[in-house]
Amino acid sequence: MPRTSASHAIHRKRHKALGVPELIAIALGGMVGGGIFTILGVSVAMVGAYTPLAIIIGGFFAALAAYSYIKLGVYYRDEGATYSFFKKTYPSSPFAASLIGWWVIFGYISTLALYAYTFSSYAISGFSFANDEWARKAVAGGIIGLFTLVNIWSVRGMGKIEDLMVYTKLAILVAISIVLMTNGHTSIPALLQKESSISLSAILIVASLTFVAYEGFQLVINAVNEMDNPQTSIPRAIYTAIALAIAIYVIIALGAIMAIPFTDIIRNKEHALAAGAGDILGQWGANLVIAGALLATSSAISGTLFGASRQMAVIAGEGHFPAFLARRTKRIPVYAILTMSGLAFSLILAGNLQVILEFGSVTFLLVSLLMAFANFKIRHLTNSSPIITGAALAGLGMGTILILYYEATNQVEQLVFIGVIYILLTLGAWLYARKWRKRN
Repeated sequence: MPRTSASHAIHRKRHKALGVPELIAIALGGMVGGGIFTILGVSVAMVGAYTPLAIIIGGFFAALAAYSYIKLGVYYRDEGATYSFFKKTYPSSPFAASLIGWWVIFGYISTLALYAYTFSSYAISGFSFANDEWARKAVAGGIIGLFTLVNIWSVRGMGKIEDLMVYTKLAILVAISIVLMTNGHTSIPALLQKESSISLSAILIVASLTFVAYEGFQLVINAVNEMDNPQTSIPRAIYTAIALAIAIYVIIALGAIMAIPFTDIIRNKEHALAAGAGDILGQWGANLVIAGALLATSSAISGTLFGASRQMAVIAGEGHFPAFLARRTKRIPVYAILTMSGLAFSLILAGNLQVILEFGSVTFLLVSLLMAFANFKIRHLTNSSPIITGAALAGLGMGTILILYYEATNQVEQLVFIGVIYILLTLGAWLYARKWRKRN
């Protein structure tokens, strides 16, 4: 009998498709996407040479958020992640769980749209129709379609492709950034001497805005059914991915601010790194950065689609999304993948991706704050440190307040638009929570 059980366990283990390298790749794929290229110009415009420091603080916020996700993920081991954690921690509040489910899924959809649009901007940057808005949208739709097929095709195949894209893009981006630093026309001390007027509050606001660039580590938990030893694989993959993301972002930021004039970074925004490499290394340098950006956004699309579609299927299975989204073929949530891709492309067609980016940043800060509350409530069950959990609540709460303050004082129209989106999502969540109550 023991031999039969051992054989069954070994047989079952062999069917686990994702190891720690694949899980790290999924997390990095979700994090190192269009975010760093988008936030670089905003960060330099606000805090100049202190951009690397703001990025490090943003990574610290992300690590605080990850602590609660990891503890809850290891305890519950549910691929529904954010939604399931809140639902199980607060079982008497179906509306609250439904609301978080709607918020986080549409946050992922907004980042999918951002990554695809950023991919298209780089992909056609060398062509005469580079500024054609519809050409960009068509290419963005095409890349979403491609990785929709990849995710439907095979979990193992997606994992191996994600490995290749993520680790190749990291090598390219780090290499180009180091070349920029060694060929820079100034030094960090010299730049800091010119930035004496930068306040701590400005650095903390940029750190809060930077949080969206770390969105993606949660996707590891969505793959809990595809991994071995979740109790060790989840923390190892997430903490490693966040540490690597911080290092990569800091190297990219240092390369940019040391080699490229601030006015060029602010004007070119996501194209600043490519422009700087082109000035120093010529066309091949610009092409190499573009290749890295395409790989970055591609892996972000694939990793986000993989993890978020599984969370959507779980929420649908619980009755808080349309039931057909819970259907699976060979454990793959095909309808959830297709729906997320379709909604992301709809956002691209609608435009206003800058406000969608801000929506995603606010959403993930809020949801991470709520996860910290949930973990604090059951800290005795998850074996969580009350000091670390309390620090997470304080840090994420401060980040949420700071980003809302920034929006209210600098982007009032965007804040209103974000508010409208939240109202619509809240209405949808309320309707499905009401149906759930009637059935149960």
